[in-house]
Amino acid sequence: MHSLISRSYPTRVSRLPRLKDAAGTLLVKRARDSISDDDGLRILVDRQWPAGMTKQRVGADLWLREAGPSIALQRRRCRLHTSSGWESFCRKYRAELAEHEDLLCLLDDLLCRSRLTLLFDASDASHNGAVILRDVLNERRARGGVAVEE
Repeated sequence: MHSLISRSYPTRVSRLPRLKDAAGTLLVKRARDSISDDDGLRILVDRQWPAGMTKQRVGADLWLREAGPSIALQRRRCRLHTSSGWESFCRKYRAELAEHEDLLCLLDDLLCRSRLTLLFDASDASHNGAVILRDVLNERRARGGVAVEE
């Protein structure tokens, strides 16, 4: 089992079958949205647990805290409403992700096995870390870093 996986989630992730029809599908969804059978493996990618939400309500199969933007970067969220602020946030968060190759490899591996839904708790659905993480994973796949089995 990968060292980044929390001990509270080992069974479902370790027994995850390779699903050829759903493998490679990557979705982004608010943690507060309803759980769907089409979500596949639900991964919370925020540093903090969504306030006021229970484990059952979030329905996360895995919580990867390290996948979320650092606390220092999160403090700059108030500047995301400007285009230059969002671009700066993207650049810095991508730099943080580049330092976590093991995390990206884990997500690549899980993506090869199943459909993934990256969960976030931000109120803005288009300006959050999960959107950037999705883009990074898709770029890695496009460069040939991940081979989805067919």
